[in-house]
Amino acid sequence: MTVRFSEDVIPLSDLKTNPGRIVRHSAEAHRPVLLTSRGRGVAVLQSLSAFEQAAEEREFMRAVVAGLADLDDGREVSLADAKAELGVH
Repeated sequence: MTVRFSEDVIPLSDLKTNPGRIVRHSAEAHRPVLLTSRGRGVAVLQSLSAFEQAAEEREFMRAVVAGLADLDDGREVSLADAKAELGVH
């Protein structure tokens, strides 16, 4: 997901004037929009679906990192023990 500065950097005043257009642009382009005030970035706007997807990806990556840390520290269980613990046959 690459920001296109010619399209995706929008002054905060434009958001105040026409919020629907900015939200629609972000959703249709599948890219976040950088909102600026006086030439400086102040916020990022993205579609709800993109936000949820990013949150799920971050959570998954945290779980992977935690799992790898558990393996490094010797905290592991056999597949049979895991199935028994979860009640899976």
